[in-house]
Amino acid sequence: MLFRYSTDKHGRPVKKAIIYTKEEHKIPKELVDPNACWIVEHLKNCGYEAYIVGGAVRDLIVGKTPKDFDIVTAATPSKIKKLFRNSRIIGKRFRLVHVFFGEKIFEVSTFRSIKSGTVGNDFGTMDEDVLRRDFSLNALYYDPIKEQVVDYVGGVEDIKNKVLKPVIPLDKIFTEDPVRMIRAVKFSATLGIKIPRAIRHKIKKNAHLLQEVSPSRLTEELLKIINGGHSFEIVTAALENDIYMYLQPSANALMYEKKDFEESYMRHLMDLDKLNLAQPDARLGKKLTFMISDFISSLTDWKKEIDAKTASGELYTKTWNQVRNFVLPMNPQRTELEFAIKESLTKLGVAVKFPKKRTRR
Repeated sequence: MLFRYSTDKHGRPVKKAIIYTKEEHKIPKELVDPNACWIVEHLKNCGYEAYIVGGAVRDLIVGKTPKDFDIVTAATPSKIKKLFRNSRIIGKRFRLVHVFFGEKIFEVSTFRSIKSGTVGNDFGTMDEDVLRRDFSLNALYYDPIKEQVVDYVGGVEDIKNKVLKPVIPLDKIFTEDPVRMIRAVKFSATLGIKIPRAIRHKIKKNAHLLQEVSPSRLTEELLKIINGGHSFEIVTAALENDIYMYLQPSANALMYEKKDFEESYMRHLMDLDKLNLAQPDARLGKKLTFMISDFISSLTDWKKEIDAKTASGELYTKTWNQVRNFVLPMNPQRTELEFAIKESLTKLGVAVKFPKKRTRR
């Protein structure tokens, strides 16, 4: 076991982090994306510290192949952009770089400071950057060249012991970024970690802050849940911690009003997880079907509408608008939502006929 040191104000060495060697962390190198390794190596060869960071390291430690490999470095966005032709800078306030390898995208960010809090945009050092990470299991840095894991906060042991421990103080972690509440629930559900009472209390107390989060960020988090293969466990945990009412308020309200709706909705989430296991690359529209089919079936007596030959045209338009409102604040791609609506109606025996567009003469 090695250690990382820095110095105090008097210039004396201070132990900052544990460095785990490959014999200790046992990360299988074959699970690490070679393009991510190349990005880290290129940055290091150009004189910049660079690591794979966050959820990817967590997954590697438990032997899972990460879906995404995020990278953090001492290089600024403009310098990163110059080093990689296949890249672009994104974001206005919080600027970072996307590096492209075919269809794969690697997010490369710069070490951040805590000068302006844990959501500020000032560049900093690795020692500061770790203090911006939400939970210890997400605050690990992996050097794929040296095959070392740098651990400032005991994250390796917390992963092994299934402990959810905040890095940011509890009085700030959720108020500065409410989306961290969703992440806490996701970690609990997907990793089999029990949320400590103090964190659970803070989540319930601050759940209303999710109302202030932009629809785009909530959509991003919801799509991760839909595509992740653990939607049943995550939604169950979100309901228990009083945050699902801010992620899918209409569905949440119907679950409280109608026990049958709740049972069917949750059963469909289990079916969604089965689909993700069998067909992880299935289109989003097919997956959305599992979330909206119960709502659509409750809108009207579809058999009566079919017999009366009124289950199309204006009724379809009305259904589309109601479903669109039902999934808010989630705002999925229109074509995918339309696909899901059509699939749901087809299962009800409705032959969907889209309204014809009027052409100008």
